[in-house]
Amino acid sequence: MADFTEKFSLKGKLAWVTGASYGIGYAIALGYAKAGAKIVFNCRHQDGLEKALENYKKDGVTDVKGYICDVTKEDEVIDLVKKAEAEFGQSVDILVNNAGIIKRIPMTEMSAEDFRQVIDIDLTSAYITSKAVIPAMIKKGHGKIINICSMMSELGRETVSAYAAAKGGLKMLTKNICSEYGKYNIQCNGIGPGYIATPQTAPLRERQADGSRHPFDSFIIAKTPAERWGTPEDLMGPAVFLASDASDFVNGHILYVDGGILAYIGRQPS
Repeated sequence: MADFTEKFSLKGKLAWVTGASYGIGYAIALGYAKAGAKIVFNCRHQDGLEKALENYKKDGVTDVKGYICDVTKEDEVIDLVKKAEAEFGQSVDILVNNAGIIKRIPMTEMSAEDFRQVIDIDLTSAYITSKAVIPAMIKKGHGKIINICSMMSELGRETVSAYAAAKGGLKMLTKNICSEYGKYNIQCNGIGPGYIATPQTAPLRERQADGSRHPFDSFIIAKTPAERWGTPEDLMGPAVFLASDASDFVNGHILYVDGGILAYIGRQPS
């Protein structure tokens, strides 16, 4: 029997992580690179792409290429896939649908235009990118698609109607890709991050003038059995597992990496 740890290796695989210029997507791509994968990522702007390439280089990732691409536009996605295949000499083995936005606006105050934009970026883009890579995955007889879902794939919360609708839809798209393409040895799973400490959430974790926690920080700590925020690095292991041969019989599953929030009713008020 081959070394069991080899089942977790991504050596020789080509992984496309959408929106992996920073944050969660960057951490997942970095984890894949450490596991041996070649990395493709996309940005909508050249300055972001160049900065990300510099960061990858600083972190020791050399087999990486970035492309300008709006993943809500099918022609740009098709063009990216063709370019990546030509430059790397192979098709995409692993797709991570990470690109997304959130708009915190009460539902009755949110324009239909804003609602559609969130749905388009957070949900429709995953359909477009998956559609673009599945034919080659079918041809080679293996592929991994990982959708970055959310706790809002399960729960509602005030001001995030569009985001919750999109992430709920992404959960069901995950299950349907599994249902439709599992027979071709394609696994489609999701990762649902909890509250992750990133630069974007830093203001919510700043200490107040009196030294106390920010109210939202206190709320998250009280709701999380782990009693801490997650880190982007907490997502690396689960993402590598779902991209590796070790998860070949895991399909249509959403893995929540949330420190236990969804399992917990919350702390009793003192």
